[in-house]
Amino acid sequence: MLDTVAIRGYRSLRELVLPLRRLTVVTGANGTGKSSLYRALRLLADCGRGEVIASFAREGGVASAMWAGPEHLGGARRTGTAQGGPRTRSVSIELGYASDDFGYLIDLGLPQAQQSAFGRDPEVKRELVFAGPVARPTTTLVRRVRGMVEVAAESGRGFDELARNVPAHRSVLADWAGAAPELVMVRERLRNWRFYDGFRADATAPARLPQVGTRTPVLADDGADLAAAIQTILETGTEDLPRAVADAFDGAGVSVAVTDGLFDLQLHQQGMLRPLRSAEISDGTLRFLLWAAALLSPQPPSLMVLNEPETSLHPDLVAPLASLIAEAATRTQVVVVTHSPTLRERLGAQPLGSDADAWEIELYKDWGETKVVGQDLSTMPPWDWGRR
Repeated sequence: MLDTVAIRGYRSLRELVLPLRRLTVVTGANGTGKSSLYRALRLLADCGRGEVIASFAREGGVASAMWAGPEHLGGARRTGTAQGGPRTRSVSIELGYASDDFGYLIDLGLPQAQQSAFGRDPEVKRELVFAGPVARPTTTLVRRVRGMVEVAAESGRGFDELARNVPAHRSVLADWAGAAPELVMVRERLRNWRFYDGFRADATAPARLPQVGTRTPVLADDGADLAAAIQTILETGTEDLPRAVADAFDGAGVSVAVTDGLFDLQLHQQGMLRPLRSAEISDGTLRFLLWAAALLSPQPPSLMVLNEPETSLHPDLVAPLASLIAEAATRTQVVVVTHSPTLRERLGAQPLGSDADAWEIELYKDWGETKVVGQDLSTMPPWDWGRR
């Protein structure tokens, strides 16, 4: 389980070190940084997939995604004016996590001056894989500084060279994971994370169209394979999905029609002479079924991140949705970003620092910087960014 997520220099996240529980509910007003936190977690996962450079490109390049304020805000808070000054560290975006086995940190910086058309791409300046909650020389297992990659020596003293001249645009997880078991574990963990950021429910939404079906234990992030995912869940024999649908829609049931290999979802409602096909289901009903398929996955990930799952759902569906999320949190670690007071109440998250397995973390803005309400040294996880 992840204990800590740390982000520095990304958009409004000047420096954010968050503790995570089995279920973490992130809330806050519009513009406080919830979406930036969600995106930062996706960028961290993209490091394991070798896609982080492309992800930054979609954001307009690394320079446009960097924290735009001064390095330190103490002077601005004292004087009421934000001003730049001499920098004490390099301009960069740093992302990392610590878990109950290994941690990972990546430092992404501006490219060095060169004649290239790819000047918006970030360069990987530093990567670390470490044991325990904090990256220190004694806990570091793999380190990459620019093009040089080293692994901790078996003797316990110093490091052995693993590779040199690693391209600046490639994470060590992409090309060298097979050379060290720690890298494999970190890469596979990051690749295993799942993100769901709402689902389309318009007339041409992928979930409304019959699709060729194959066994689908993991719902696609666009929901295109909904019918196959529902059928996969039903064939496991669990009653969780039928129970959730019946509770949400007054005794309704769900099934999948298969015609020449094409899978199409069907909703059976009381009083109706025939089931409704996926093209006929209401937008809110379809979205609920998509969330149910995601949360009841027979192959749960190590981390699932949900961004405003209550969007476009009828208020009566928020309680059944909360039950699905709470049930999912017994099988996997879940982070929920939400505006909904009802969803927060139903999830039962407790204040930061309590002994509960579910915490509520409220974000707010202070001089453009995202911060956590009530966070102090007692609720700040240990973390060390280190230096290049």
